[in-house]
Amino acid sequence: MVDPSLYRPKNVPELPGVYRFKTQDDSVIYVGKAKNLKNRLNSYFTDITNLHPRTAMMVKTAAKVDWVTVHNEVEALQLEFTWIKAFNPRFNVRFRDNKTYPYLTLTLKEEFPQIAVTRGAKKKGNKYYGPFTHVWAIRQTMEQIIKVFPIRSCKDSVFRRHQLMKRPCLLGDIERCAAPCVARVDKNEYSQIVNNVLNFLNGNTKTIFNDLNYEMQKASQNEEYEKAARYRDRLEALNKVVELNAIVFDDETDADLIALAVDELHLSIQIFHVRQGQIKGERSFVSDRIDHKELPDHFEDLLTQIYGELEGDAIPKEILTNHELSNLENVTKWISENAKKSVDIRRPQRGDKKKLMETSEKNAEQNLISHKLKRSADLLARTKALEELAQALELEQAPLRIECIDISNISGTSTTASLVVFEDAIAQKKHYRTFNIKSFEGQDDPRAIAEVVSRRYRYLIDGEDAENSNKKSFAYRPSLVLIDGGIAQVNAARNALDELGLSEIETVGIAKRLEELWKPGAKDPIILPRNSEALFLVQRIRDEAHRFAVTKTRQRHSKKSLESELDVIPGLGEKKIKFLLDKYGSVSKIRKLDIKELAQNPGFNEKLATAILDGLQAETPSFDVETGEILS
Repeated sequence: MVDPSLYRPKNVPELPGVYRFKTQDDSVIYVGKAKNLKNRLNSYFTDITNLHPRTAMMVKTAAKVDWVTVHNEVEALQLEFTWIKAFNPRFNVRFRDNKTYPYLTLTLKEEFPQIAVTRGAKKKGNKYYGPFTHVWAIRQTMEQIIKVFPIRSCKDSVFRRHQLMKRPCLLGDIERCAAPCVARVDKNEYSQIVNNVLNFLNGNTKTIFNDLNYEMQKASQNEEYEKAARYRDRLEALNKVVELNAIVFDDETDADLIALAVDELHLSIQIFHVRQGQIKGERSFVSDRIDHKELPDHFEDLLTQIYGELEGDAIPKEILTNHELSNLENVTKWISENAKKSVDIRRPQRGDKKKLMETSEKNAEQNLISHKLKRSADLLARTKALEELAQALELEQAPLRIECIDISNISGTSTTASLVVFEDAIAQKKHYRTFNIKSFEGQDDPRAIAEVVSRRYRYLIDGEDAENSNKKSFAYRPSLVLIDGGIAQVNAARNALDELGLSEIETVGIAKRLEELWKPGAKDPIILPRNSEALFLVQRIRDEAHRFAVTKTRQRHSKKSLESELDVIPGLGEKKIKFLLDKYGSVSKIRKLDIKELAQNPGFNEKLATAILDGLQAETPSFDVETGEILS
């Protein structure tokens, strides 16, 4: 790697522009833009130790940097997009779904246009509808359309063959095609069919319904019952297509709804395409998050990449997002220039658009969870994660059993430690344990860590598990102990293990920056690569430990609150307390009962009921067992 000080740029202008970091062989590895080039580039070289590890790696990998000044930020957006597309820099986030989604296409430049399912590059002169997530959905829609509007769906080669044969295909025989190949309709009549399809796909269905209904009634009055039946079938088919594309907004709504969900390692994107008030398509994908930009900046990059390749009608009137943009004015101006119309970019605050955005957000979050579950279930990925972790921590072998300890409390009280267990990189929930901190009150994470480590790993020495099946899992020796915390917490864990004579058990701390792992006594952290399976595994273990700790802390806090209210009431023992809570659900509901209603319970009388209700009139709040929320 090159010493960054050797290529630190000089005489950088204080102007807006776009810059490129390059390797020695001129490969572009990062593209960025700045309002002030001098300030931005200086930030990379002033103190490299303060940079995010991923950014620091980029600066050390590069060997040179150059730039181009522009007149304004809109030009900077355009040039940045062009360079990212041209060079595909490895340190830039690319929002790609790695899929080619199908579109419903009308080939309007042909003499007799066809309807077809297409993928890939779009051709000028064609009209595209979509994208659709599933090809079966678009084929189902197309089949319903040709039942109503007999537009041709054959390939050009098939069309020409039947022209020469002067005989229609099967679709022509069953009236699913107007058969222009054998001149059953002339060019004007066929154009009307195409216009009806366009009107329908653009959401203008009222006129089409009226026309078909009129023709059906007319044929019936003329006693042309077969013809009337055909129009009836077309109306039924049209209703089915309309149901597939239910109107969710008014007819004028033309918008893309884009939701972004993130964690430390991933970006999940969900897009709904609404045209003429109908959801015409949706798509979703998950990308690796290779830098630590804020969400508004990620959204700017996302919109630039999506709409940089589109123009005109392909860009909707509205782009609705679930987060604000940091550079909203310039992004809006740039996209509007591409669209050749005014485009409104905003976050919906109320109404149906906000509801659909909430749905989009949930989908993005669910897609993120599904992606992580799929990745964690992959045997090769799990094996690679353990190997990478062993290599990074310089372990002799892969850590097949990992235990992680997390401390949680509520305002310094009810301090609880969780211990979660992963074997072969898979969570073993039956081995999870919680520890109530007993040696002190208040908040002191290192001290709590020391207590938990001492209590848990003493079982490896004392052999208590031989007679105690409830703690059987404690007999298993972990390959690695992860501590959710920095150097102070991991040092406390290390000291506790050493006091037990278990110096062979490795222990590592997980810092706030997820990719930083701290070994006891270390001056610098171990940095895991952002896109590594090892980092993904550490994230899952840390998140699971935190979730488990918070849940148990809330339950303990709630239980203490309930016990403190009911236990002090004379004549109310453990069985009666359990009976009341099982029957009524919570102390707040018991408090609302009257004396007679409470006294009717078996084993209760008016004297005890009065004592209970008097005792519950105190101001002590009660808590929801699941959430820790104050109920009264």
